[in-house]
Amino acid sequence: MSKGDETRERIIAKAAELFNQRGLEGTSMADLMEATGLEKGGIYRHFPSKEAVAAEAFDYAWEAAFQERTRDLDSIPGSVERLKHLIDNFVERRSSIPGGCPLLNTAIEADDGNPVLRERARQALGKWQDLLISVVNQGIQRREISSGVDPGRLAMLIIGSLEGALMISRLERNRAALLAARSHLDDYLDKEVRAHTRRSEP
Repeated sequence: MSKGDETRERIIAKAAELFNQRGLEGTSMADLMEATGLEKGGIYRHFPSKEAVAAEAFDYAWEAAFQERTRDLDSIPGSVERLKHLIDNFVERRSSIPGGCPLLNTAIEADDGNPVLRERARQALGKWQDLLISVVNQGIQRREISSGVDPGRLAMLIIGSLEGALMISRLERNRAALLAARSHLDDYLDKEVRAHTRRSEP
């Protein structure tokens, strides 16, 4: 990696922390200069605008969060157990990027604002949704998950429950909502999603 590439990566890493905690509007070029130790021209040598830095920083923060959410997933047997593991990772693991979930933070800020960031957040949501859908589809094929389950609806139920619980937990500064969401989702997966073999009549 060239020195220029290293500098660019350092800008993105430092910016990811700032933007994920303060948002696009709450982060100034002066903040970026202080965090990176670069002059404005040094930053603009690698990025055409603060918004361009924010877009790359979001991708960096989301990838770090996604890696934590999928950690050890391949070692988990059983589709329902894999879904539960993804939920556990969301509740128990924290990304190396401070500030909470970059998807939730960016989606809220960019909803009526920056269209580039909104699209990046939408793509991130799609990546997470696609992963959950693939686990559900595999479970249906293996007859571990009921054939009547709609993979897309279940994926959005899980995402919506977890992200909503995270928002409440951050506002209330405790984990009660996250723990309640996990308990509810685990119960739902066992009772409504898991395929149950019917016993034959004697």
